[in-house]
Amino acid sequence: MTELRASGLRLAYDNRVVVEDLDLLVPPGRISVIVGANACGKSTLLRALARLLTPRAGVVHLDGKSVHAMPTRQVAKQLGILPQSPVAPEGLTVIDLVARGRSPHQSWWRQWSATDEAAVAAALAATEMTDLADRPVDELSGGQRQRAWIAMAVAQETPVLLLDEPTTFLDLAHQIDVLDLVVDLNRGEGRTIVMVLHDLNQACRYADHVIAMKAGRIVAEGTPSSVVTPALVSDVFDVRCQVTPDPVSGTPLVIPTGRHHALTERETQHSR
Repeated sequence: MTELRASGLRLAYDNRVVVEDLDLLVPPGRISVIVGANACGKSTLLRALARLLTPRAGVVHLDGKSVHAMPTRQVAKQLGILPQSPVAPEGLTVIDLVARGRSPHQSWWRQWSATDEAAVAAALAATEMTDLADRPVDELSGGQRQRAWIAMAVAQETPVLLLDEPTTFLDLAHQIDVLDLVVDLNRGEGRTIVMVLHDLNQACRYADHVIAMKAGRIVAEGTPSSVVTPALVSDVFDVRCQVTPDPVSGTPLVIPTGRHHALTERETQHSR
């Protein structure tokens, strides 16, 4: 399996350092979810892993090679990225968008082929977008648009897929729909998935490996049960909470306390 690793990363925008001295080994063939408060460096880290941001120090390795030293086409055959809120050109149809995922496989000596056609058809089927293939992307609902973009990434056929907040701006039903699709891609095809998610309970349900960040550093990583504790949530998110097993999945379920329920919590503990 393809290995994605970061060593000694220092990431910055102009003079503002966002990530400092960060090491990470992404578990191959698993779903990893990066969590943390706003502006802690989650999306910045993902951009560096995707070669969209050049580190000030350190290196990102893809199968032992510096991702920034590799040819762009070679990286695009191994690593796909779905950024936050991507926008398609006006009038572009779903099938044309998905076909763009085959660009890394094209060259002057290898034009569009039956293999590309099959990859696009398989990506549309996997994301349940076949019936919408001829619709313009800008006419789709939010959930359908997100599926179309994921279909493009699927058609790229990379062993590693990076998703930056893929559920943003989606209603709850479409959020679950997209996350279930991500699990299908991982379990059915063995793809390594790295996602940034804001919803901590969704992260616990869908991740094999949770990476918690605070102020540009990784403060904890491991299984959801080993990482997501009241102490961790308090430290990383500054939120008091209780953590209990999710009655559906058995994974940690975070129940925030809040100011208006703090007294009730203390009374309950005192009565025990």
